[in-house]
Amino acid sequence: MTMMDEVQAGSAERPDSGSVTPQGVELRHLRYFVALADAGTFTRAAEQMFIAQPTLSQQIRRLEEMVGTPLLQRRREGMRLTEAGSVLLEESRAVLSRVDHGVSRTRQAAGLGRPRLRFVVPPDLPEDLAVDVALRLRAAARSAGVDVAWIEAPLDGEFSPILRRRVDAGLGWLTAAGEDVPATLEVMSLGKFEPDVWLPPGIAGPVMALGELAGMDVVHGPRRLSPVAYDAWLAVLQEVNPHFEFTDPPFRRLLPMTMAFAASTSRSTAVLTGPHHRLGDWPGPAEPDPAADPADLVRARIDGSPLTAAAGLVWSSDLPRLLQQVLFDTADRIIF
Repeated sequence: MTMMDEVQAGSAERPDSGSVTPQGVELRHLRYFVALADAGTFTRAAEQMFIAQPTLSQQIRRLEEMVGTPLLQRRREGMRLTEAGSVLLEESRAVLSRVDHGVSRTRQAAGLGRPRLRFVVPPDLPEDLAVDVALRLRAAARSAGVDVAWIEAPLDGEFSPILRRRVDAGLGWLTAAGEDVPATLEVMSLGKFEPDVWLPPGIAGPVMALGELAGMDVVHGPRRLSPVAYDAWLAVLQEVNPHFEFTDPPFRRLLPMTMAFAASTSRSTAVLTGPHHRLGDWPGPAEPDPAADPADLVRARIDGSPLTAAAGLVWSSDLPRLLQQVLFDTADRIIF
């Protein structure tokens, strides 16, 4: 070992050297830390990582020692990241994502595997849109030699699962024409959609004013299924009626049951679906069957279409070029 080697080795071992990367940090420490941040508790994180809770606690303490600062605030009401912990979490996700992509490309080059695209599809999407995107994405991926892992889960306006690199891309609703989407994400708009409004007969004609709807009990939600559209539409209705609030549906996945309950209430109650059909492609009013109960609801639309949501294909901008090309090809083939 030369004198220069000894000097460099000595400085690397010095724990108080602020210009040297902490020695001993391994990928497993970062994976443990990300799992803990996502799970929220040591118990759940240990279960997900298939390790004992004391082992996880020990490894997190070791990580804090190597970094040189607390990463967590352990409180009676739960665990919370420190400012330094939040920074390390973001960087850990980036490092792990790049490593995973690198391993995938390496395996592909060696003929051991194909690249994989993790794609999230929210459960509240219109069926026609979801089917159209899924089939076209599947075809584009097959042509490019890419496997797709399908994940059904809600997406918020920030597309957090993509930002946190739990998934690579997704289909969801955009806020304000996509203006609030983080700069690290790529977005391709797939058009605007509006809801159906179901009303008791005689309340309004085929077209109703927004003010009429804001004065009724309106069943819509729950918020967790489509927070972007829910919050945007609530704000629009509260501009007309500051006291307006949505009523959660009794059956969130059974629209006919929800409509039946709404039709049987003593108050005038409307049922507002999620984004359902493309703007300008309204199917027209649905009149009740002459043999049906007179209390059955009929479909109407809101004058001026003030309630809309923009569908978007969103992905992380640091995806490998091949995966980004598959997403571009998919979006280009969607029929508006």
